[in-house]
Amino acid sequence: MSGRKQQLLKRHRQRKRLILIGMLLVASALGFFVSWWSLPLFLLLGWIAHEAWFCDHLFYAPNDDYRYDFPPGTPQFPAILNDGLLQVAGAFSAGQTLILQVRVKSHWLGRFFDPQVWIGDDRQDLERGVAGERFLNLSGQDSALTSGLLRVHGRFCSLASQATLHVLSTPDFGQQRLLVIAPHADDAELAAFGLYSRASDVAIVTLTQGEIEAEHYRDMGLDAAQAARLKGRLRSWDSLAVPLWGGVAQQQCVQLGYYCLQLGAMAQQPERSFGSLESGDSDIRDVRRFNALSLPGDVDGQPNWRNLVADLVRMLEHHRPDAVVTPHPELDPHSDHVASTRALMEAIELSTWRPRTLLLYANHLHDNDRWPMGPAGYGIALPPAIEPLPVDGLWSPLLDAPTRMDKAMALGMQHDLQGRPPFKRQLRRMIQRLLAGRRWPRTGEDEFFRKAVRRHELFWVRPLAAPQQDDH
Repeated sequence: MSGRKQQLLKRHRQRKRLILIGMLLVASALGFFVSWWSLPLFLLLGWIAHEAWFCDHLFYAPNDDYRYDFPPGTPQFPAILNDGLLQVAGAFSAGQTLILQVRVKSHWLGRFFDPQVWIGDDRQDLERGVAGERFLNLSGQDSALTSGLLRVHGRFCSLASQATLHVLSTPDFGQQRLLVIAPHADDAELAAFGLYSRASDVAIVTLTQGEIEAEHYRDMGLDAAQAARLKGRLRSWDSLAVPLWGGVAQQQCVQLGYYCLQLGAMAQQPERSFGSLESGDSDIRDVRRFNALSLPGDVDGQPNWRNLVADLVRMLEHHRPDAVVTPHPELDPHSDHVASTRALMEAIELSTWRPRTLLLYANHLHDNDRWPMGPAGYGIALPPAIEPLPVDGLWSPLLDAPTRMDKAMALGMQHDLQGRPPFKRQLRRMIQRLLAGRRWPRTGEDEFFRKAVRRHELFWVRPLAAPQQDDH
């Protein structure tokens, strides 16, 4: 977790404590005037209201505008919402990424139920109490939009009649050579299963074993080190085996075996080795035995930054990708994700092969833990961007229903996404289902089954400049 998100979470918890203290003071005051049994009832109702409507981690105001800038020359067309139909005067072709910038304002019910924008048969949910500029994803709606038959309307919210359509053109990266950077097993599936399962030439490299937080395996009678070691072996196996479900042969998958939540520390001290925080292991070769490709880190097995960058240089020069799929360094705050893209960029500078494009993804966010909001199976609106971001293009390919089901099954094979949520989370979901109308899919109980199995996948497109030529 990044320092910024830690600060936001700390501030959020401080506010919750102040609200709880205020509720206790009010309840105590009421106790002087009403029967004693009303105090626990008041506290119970307050807790239920909190779980139903106020427990989301939203680290910005719902009336903040999202801020996105697109590359210079991106076509923009004025759009009008007229009697529920979206009318745009402009020409665009199928397969382009269509983003509608529009002001959305919540109704009073939209403070208790998630505001929804219906775009034809698609639905994209927004923050409760929303009142600002938002960016909706119309990709795949080309035909209805050009014919003037695309219906757009809000539920628990209203949309301004004037809007702007941004049309972003990119090649179909599924037809290029791809390298997918996954900090942990399951990151490739969460971000890009739809893409890599139809790519003609793809390799996947997973950087860490993902061995920490192994409480589930401790419940089987193992001590902390044994549980972490078993979890690391299982997730390393997942990183090599699960992509086969998407048509990627095991020989095209590599597990580097570095240790979870240590990549950021490795970046700060490149020559120092950082073993596992929980298993006690410090030799990355233990989980590399199934790799089909020999790597520089195989020589001494040391978990240090120098080996990580050298391993990625070897991957680049062996696979020679046109595009690399990697975490968004500004949007995704997970320390391992930030360090993964940093290591990739260092490797690109050292490599004899230079990809043309980065395709950036965000499996986590600083500001909103529920994004993408709304139920599984629907579209992905752009995430909160309250602070300015680098100017990138966008590519949002569609996933049909069979691909979405295959993606859900791929997530179900990941050991870290199996099992039941804690009882508190199950109880919260039941309360939200009954009082707030939220729904979760039946394909799996982890939150990522809701967030990742969507009508769209979403990538920020960042071209890489060609290396400067030496004039001498």
